[in-house]
Amino acid sequence: MDLSIVILNYKQKGLVKQCVKGIIAAAPQLDYEIIVVDNNSQDGCLEAVSALCTPASAEPLATPSLLGRLEPKLPPLRTIQSPQNGGFAAGNNLGIKTARGEYVLVMNPDIAVVAGGLEKMVALMEQQPEIGVVSPKLINPDGSIQDSCRRFPSWPMPLYRRTALGKLPWAKKKLGYYLMADWDHASSRPVDWLFGACLLLRRSAFEKVGLFDERFFMYFEDLDLCRRFWEAGYSVYYFADVELVHYHQRLSAERGGVIGLFNRAGRIHLMSGVKYFAKYLGAKLPAR
Repeated sequence: MDLSIVILNYKQKGLVKQCVKGIIAAAPQLDYEIIVVDNNSQDGCLEAVSALCTPASAEPLATPSLLGRLEPKLPPLRTIQSPQNGGFAAGNNLGIKTARGEYVLVMNPDIAVVAGGLEKMVALMEQQPEIGVVSPKLINPDGSIQDSCRRFPSWPMPLYRRTALGKLPWAKKKLGYYLMADWDHASSRPVDWLFGACLLLRRSAFEKVGLFDERFFMYFEDLDLCRRFWEAGYSVYYFADVELVHYHQRLSAERGGVIGLFNRAGRIHLMSGVKYFAKYLGAKLPAR
């Protein structure tokens, strides 16, 4: 099997259904499967998406429409119910562990797949075996580019993003460098790390590197994984030739002052930052 697509749900049944329908409509010319993991949402998501695909044990079929045309091939679907909400890392790991594809795409349900996009990403990985993980250019619904690839952060960066410190001129300059604002994102290139909304992983690479570190409930697990890919000798690659729309709700959006420190997302973000910098305390950044 070429590709396994892992989609994690937490109380986003409508988005997950829309995402699965979008994948089927894009009709990837790949041997692929879809794996939906539910983080104990209790929203009926798995039952809803099960009706959209064939069971995982069945052969995918192309069925004629009323007009005689062939409808998009229905892929095998596997659903996994987690007994608890273990967070982004743990939930996605449940799906990755059951994946059968040579490549595994970890994708948020608010990503819109376009025809030909997944094939191009897989083809890139086939052509460049040194790449361990690749992500497409992510754009907002209005066409603007998301800052989905970044440089390795210094320890104050979470504070700059979460508090009023980020409004100071010197902090703005450091934030701009971290977010790669000095680059137009128009070309493909290796980068330090990629935002976890849409990551295509090479199976042979993550079997050596390991999966997401489940000590991170949410945030920093993508940074940590990319860092480990670099340390293992694989590259992390931003692929501008493929553009996917990301309807990002920005749960970790920069909010200054008291709000940024004390809303739930802010607390989790800062705590994950503490765990990340403690994990790599005294360690040198990987060579690129």
